[in-house]
Amino acid sequence: MMKFAASVSLAALALAGCATSTSQTAATAPVAMAQSDTPGTTDAPPAGQYAATPQGARQFIAAVEKDLFDLSVIGGRAAWVNSTYINDDTDALAAYFGTISTEKGVQYAKEAARYAQVQGLDADTARKLNILRGALVLAAPTTSGAAAELATITTRLQSQYGRGRASLNGKEITGDEAEERMGTLRDPARLQEVWTSWHNNVGRPMRQDYVRMVEIANAGAKELGYPDTGAMWRSNYDMSPEEFSAMYDRLWAEVKPLYDQLHCYTRGKLSAKYGKAIQPDSGPIRADLLGNMWAQEWGNIYDVVAPRGAGDIGYDLTDLLVKKKKTPTEIVRIGERFYTSLGLEPLPESFWKRSQITRPEGREVVCHASAWNLDNKDDLRIKMCTRVNADDFVTVHHELGHNYYQRAYNQQPYLYLNGANDGFHEAIGDFIALSVTPEYLV
Repeated sequence: MMKFAASVSLAALALAGCATSTSQTAATAPVAMAQSDTPGTTDAPPAGQYAATPQGARQFIAAVEKDLFDLSVIGGRAAWVNSTYINDDTDALAAYFGTISTEKGVQYAKEAARYAQVQGLDADTARKLNILRGALVLAAPTTSGAAAELATITTRLQSQYGRGRASLNGKEITGDEAEERMGTLRDPARLQEVWTSWHNNVGRPMRQDYVRMVEIANAGAKELGYPDTGAMWRSNYDMSPEEFSAMYDRLWAEVKPLYDQLHCYTRGKLSAKYGKAIQPDSGPIRADLLGNMWAQEWGNIYDVVAPRGAGDIGYDLTDLLVKKKKTPTEIVRIGERFYTSLGLEPLPESFWKRSQITRPEGREVVCHASAWNLDNKDDLRIKMCTRVNADDFVTVHHELGHNYYQRAYNQQPYLYLNGANDGFHEAIGDFIALSVTPEYLV
């Protein structure tokens, strides 16, 4: 599974904590299909075909970029169909291309490490070799069947997530509805029901597969010369993994005093509202009380914890959207207008025909929001189960930030068809989301 191919499996996203897209290949048991008969899966350049010279390294990179570009397009389409139409057949297709992608990625990473030792490389070739060496989201060892097993597991995990259900008042609800309800419910018993049922129905059954996925990925990373998968990921920030770890330890130390104060304050407010039996005034905060399925954002409980009269902006964005009878598609149109108001071009017409903006009827899909560029040029799409609320209004702007960034670098060579690094791609989306000022809806 190539890092520069964007819509990675949710299993990898959970491991990495990210969520974007460019054209990818996911994973499950490979189907019976001859690789040579499949568009975009040409044979890789044989190991050692090119001389260990600067010219040979450039030839190697050129061949690899051609091969991976072709694979990413057909693999990306398989991944899109799997995410937007989950069934056994699309799982198998996604797994097939995920296996090919992982096997090629490991082979190319090893060859890149060899060419990286050549003296006299130009800066461009050296950088591409470094990207290629660490371009896998999840590596697999070269042991026979390891890549196929990894692809099988990651696709199965993603599809399990897409099919996931929770319950509210004893009735089954979809994952996207569960996420929305976590931000609006104020009854701790009902919050606990939604939170617990989701994690029991979705997270708990994944445990064995997830552990095995990590075992395989760590073995693959070690074969590429990294201590583990985490070190491989941290190697892609123009510094060593150790330097990266030291940097985020320093940054966390700088913000931790503020976080501790916010945590203490929020815990006290929740305890005052729900009582100490529900939320003690010391220790951890109950995750289901923070307005988010994963407790990663607390903005949805601002009405509970804000000091009286403080920070009141005078309107509720969700209420405004509902009162103005905005539809999910209209919310995306508003997001597009934000970007065109900055002087950027409108989204292509194909975006509106091919995106999944709302949950379709009659089939299982992955609702986790993501942004895609399926042809590495201008086949931009988003995949969401958009609801008319403030959270999804902001998420739309975030995802379109990925799309517009993807368009901005679409003329680059294949190995540069990505953000400066994973964090930067997310930062683009968050920067735009934080810049959204919806006063024009008042």
